[in-house]
Amino acid sequence: MEPLAVPPPAPAAKPPEIPLADQRFAEGMRAFQEGGYGRALELFSGAWQEKPGHAGVAREFDGAVLALKKNGDAAFAQGMWEEAGKRWMGTLRFINHPAANPRGYPFTQSEVRAKVDNLTAALTVMALTEYRRGDVPSAIARWKSILSYDPGHEEAAHSLQTATKQLETLKKMPPGK
Repeated sequence: MEPLAVPPPAPAAKPPEIPLADQRFAEGMRAFQEGGYGRALELFSGAWQEKPGHAGVAREFDGAVLALKKNGDAAFAQGMWEEAGKRWMGTLRFINHPAANPRGYPFTQSEVRAKVDNLTAALTVMALTEYRRGDVPSAIARWKSILSYDPGHEEAAHSLQTATKQLETLKKMPPGK
């Protein structure tokens, strides 16, 4: 009698690949649950781009926009102006996304834009006051703060450049001059 030949083991079954849109949505939900609303919106947007009309994104997108705006308001109330600016700018970035339903929001794009503009105006006044008092490093920090949430703000960029050059010149001067 010949020994029975044992067939080789079957290869392990591969789980089905998860579509990229669903992967991004899942990552977005994790970010959302951890309070990273801006990151969640970026991931939701990526999922929507991969699969326009993604049901999960359609369901969760508005909640993330609302949370990001509310988070900006809370940061502002706590005096965390740079963070408020970043969160409000994120709100503006996503408020007109195809997955968004801004008619259901308790705020308008114009109202959020006004918050950003008012914040920028206040930080600019503070920076100019500090600059005139000779506190150039504090003025520089204010202008950098504006640019952190609004990188295209030309007035802040120009003022930062001017103040930075002045500070470098002051550092090169011998003491007492």
